[in-house]
Amino acid sequence: MATAKPNLNGKKVNVLVYSGNGTTVESVRQCLYSLRRLLAPHYAVIPVTADMLIKEPWTLTCALLVIPGGADLGYCRSLNGVGNRRIEQFVRRGGAYLGFCAGAYYGSKRCEFEVGDKTMQVIGDRELAFFPGVCRGGAFPGFVYHSESGARAPELKVSKEALTAGIVPAKFRSYYNGGGVFVDALLYAEKGVEVLAEYTEELNVDAGLGAAAVVYCKVGEGAAILTGPHPEFAAVNLDKSAGGPEYARIVDALAEDDRARTDFLKACLGKLGLQVAQSTTTVPSLSSMHLSALNPADTAQIVSSLQEIITTEGEEEYVKDENDTFRIEKPGTWSFNALGESLPERPEGIVDYNAITKRIVVHDEVPSTKTTPYFNHNAYYSNLRRYQSLSKEGASEFGSTLMYGEVVTSTNTVLEKNPKLLRKLPQGFTLSATTQVAGRGRGSNIWVSPAGALIFSTVLRHPMEKMQSAPVVFIQYLAAMAVVQGIKSYDEGFDSIPVKLKWPNDVYALDPQQPEKQQYTKICGILVNSQLSSNEYVSVVGIGLNATNASPTTSLNALAARFVGPKAAPIGLEKLLARILTTLEELYTRFLYTGFDRGFEEMYYNDWLHMHQVVTLEEGGARARIKGITRDYGLLLAEELGWDDRPTGRIWQLQSDSNSFDFFRGLVKRKV
Repeated sequence: MATAKPNLNGKKVNVLVYSGNGTTVESVRQCLYSLRRLLAPHYAVIPVTADMLIKEPWTLTCALLVIPGGADLGYCRSLNGVGNRRIEQFVRRGGAYLGFCAGAYYGSKRCEFEVGDKTMQVIGDRELAFFPGVCRGGAFPGFVYHSESGARAPELKVSKEALTAGIVPAKFRSYYNGGGVFVDALLYAEKGVEVLAEYTEELNVDAGLGAAAVVYCKVGEGAAILTGPHPEFAAVNLDKSAGGPEYARIVDALAEDDRARTDFLKACLGKLGLQVAQSTTTVPSLSSMHLSALNPADTAQIVSSLQEIITTEGEEEYVKDENDTFRIEKPGTWSFNALGESLPERPEGIVDYNAITKRIVVHDEVPSTKTTPYFNHNAYYSNLRRYQSLSKEGASEFGSTLMYGEVVTSTNTVLEKNPKLLRKLPQGFTLSATTQVAGRGRGSNIWVSPAGALIFSTVLRHPMEKMQSAPVVFIQYLAAMAVVQGIKSYDEGFDSIPVKLKWPNDVYALDPQQPEKQQYTKICGILVNSQLSSNEYVSVVGIGLNATNASPTTSLNALAARFVGPKAAPIGLEKLLARILTTLEELYTRFLYTGFDRGFEEMYYNDWLHMHQVVTLEEGGARARIKGITRDYGLLLAEELGWDDRPTGRIWQLQSDSNSFDFFRGLVKRKV
């Protein structure tokens, strides 16, 4: 009996910002800052390298590719040929491209920069050619690489007829430093070019007809917007002391027009088809992290174990680790020094979160809802105690010590990147958060974590003596199984929710809006990082699950309403966290005794998406049928097919850490 192949072409939720050869650090930072503020929570704004653009399967999950400022010859060296062909095909097939300054020169048919200046001159044709003419610059004199000498704030006149999404300003001043003008742009209207904004001031180069500063170019089924100035640069992130008195006045002028700049950028993103936030997302400040335990005495034991890595300064105690510095506090204690450490110098601009001291408040009793209004500790521990009492494997450790923060950088980063702290934490120690400001994901991905997502990371200590019988690679599989089983056992009727495992460790759900199309969309991301310490592997298991948030894909709330019905129990993050943690502990405890035996294999396949799916192997182009995974090291098994899809007898084994299973196109990608 044939089974329907799942359709996994879900929502495009990635906005990729090129950060490779040729870019400047400041241009990338400004891009990430502005785009994240305007596109959260609908998209993950991710920096990517040239290698990723050339080799990884990014095009089918990408909503927008951004090439920021810098020097476009660097882009040519890294992306000419294969990279540009992939970018052009992505746009022609319905994708979107946004090029700022050097990214705009690069997206034009021809670049002419500082012609006649032998030390600066760059002239040549470009492969992408989204704008079918010449981008010529600098539009204004004085440009010097890595300097604010040529920076200015030129006024731009906006075409309200071409931009209709949201509030569109008539004019505004934008940061400029070396960008071009699109020569004779008005003559290319029949080729799908629209002028979105023009310079109003006298230019230093011949612009032909008009003075186009920003253009929209229709490219096949997709589109590109190219801009000579930098509307992504926010004045709050510019340092007035980086130039003379005139530069300070430029920054002030840009600050006055910041609202109009933001509205213009929103309108451009909307014209490219992106869903823009109604209100600009504010940059959140990091909160305190609250340490508590099911048995309150356990927090004192953790603090005692930290003593040898604690340094004392006056009356204050710190753990100074590789990535972060933590201040250890008791509830209600604070000082002016600590308050200053916890606040960034420019809370409205780009924040160096690594430089901020993180505060750990140690509780000898359960924190009240007044202390943590977005997380009910009493509800969490009550559910944890109940699930532990029902556990057949005697679950008692995972989640019994919990640290919660309303706003953290990344639960995985706080644990995994601070080895001194990590080595002192007990088995099953869990850090959870309401909001992450620097979430991490597998490979080039990050997991978007808007309000309503369940976000947590758990410490799992795996003994070296078990490496042969219970290889550490299976921890990622156990985590994914725990999420699926935790959801299905959350409450009555939840076993009918169609959540599935994608190899190796993602969780997908049937789209509740169109279940008849058998379209699955990602609902959970899992990241496992392991490091060898003494006689054990210390793993940090990070999980981000869409629980009550509708964006960027779908949520458990929507799934429960569709597949459980109106009587479905409400989704409580505290209860869900307790359920997944006890399920993970039960699976792990069993795994230590049995390894990934046939019982585990059967459990895994019961919720697997891929059985008997026919794919194309990238190496050699052979077709193959997915047969499962190996029980020794979790390798993907693919049976090669020959004429008329008959098995040839050859079996491929593929590793999860060196291959990505891109079932959007039916390819097993061999990463180089």
